Amino acid sequence: MLLFVGLAVVTGAVIGGYLMEGGSLHLLNQPAEFLIIAGSSAGILLISTPMSTLGEMMKQVKRLLTPAPTRKDYTELLVMMYQLFRVVQSTGVMALETHVDNPAQSPIFIKYPRFLARHSSVSFLSDSARVIISGGISAHDFETLMYEDLEIRQTEGLAPANVLNKIGDALPGLGIVAAVLGVVITMQAIGGPPSEIGHKVGAALVGTFLGILLSYGFVQPLATSLEHRVHAELGLEQSIKAGLLAVHKGLAPAIAVEFARRVIPEEVRPTFEETEAMCRTARSESQAAAA
Repeated sequence: MLLFVGLAVVTGAVIGGYLMEGGSLHLLNQPAEFLIIAGSSAGILLISTPMSTLGEMMKQVKRLLTPAPTRKDYTELLVMMYQLFRVVQSTGVMALETHVDNPAQSPIFIKYPRFLARHSSVSFLSDSARVIISGGISAHDFETLMYEDLEIRQTEGLAPANVLNKIGDALPGLGIVAAVLGVVITMQAIGGPPSEIGHKVGAALVGTFLGILLSYGFVQPLATSLEHRVHAELGLEQSIKAGLLAVHKGLAPAIAVEFARRVIPEEVRPTFEETEAMCRTARSESQAAAA
């Protein structure tokens, strides 16, 4: 929602100020200038960007239309991990295998469809849990392994934003290219009437205007928004990492969940009391189902 509000504010402020100064929207209608800038930007994008990154960029832009992980998402994650950790405590780490090998069929995971829909988080949890099941790895090495995994995920996740930032940096230059081409055309008509020359100079300057506006008003803010979303979504994996590491060290489920809770960003972090109450409810439901 804020994405569209921001785009509307930028557009409204620029066009509104232009109209207040007596400008005419008709003068800004320069399709050739837009074609030069937008077409060149698209070409640069295709030249410099692997197809996998382009695909990820499209996915991330679509995800901007959906909410980032919320307090409810993190609360459900903590309760789900608490249930998994109780399985480890009661029957041993090997009991995790049936859950992580096929999460969609796990009696624990299926209670949390919002988490199952986040394939990256499910994959991180499952792969990391399999390492614990395999055994023979120290807590330090396990932490390093998960850290390296998250580093790769972050690097790949930020690749689309980095590409957009570079396109944003290039747009003012492309606007100048469009303006220079407009000046070349103006020079060809230098002997014409002043009104015709003025029109052509104005059209050329629109190219510079478009390049700067698209860069600083649209493309670079979009890249920043993608960066924020990547960091927000990685917060789930950071919480999973903290919880699994605590369990691997032999800590009790409730303490492991507290480790997972403490790394959650404060604005979406459930309180200790909320988490404890939810875990207590989940434990009661499990005991009732087993009875």
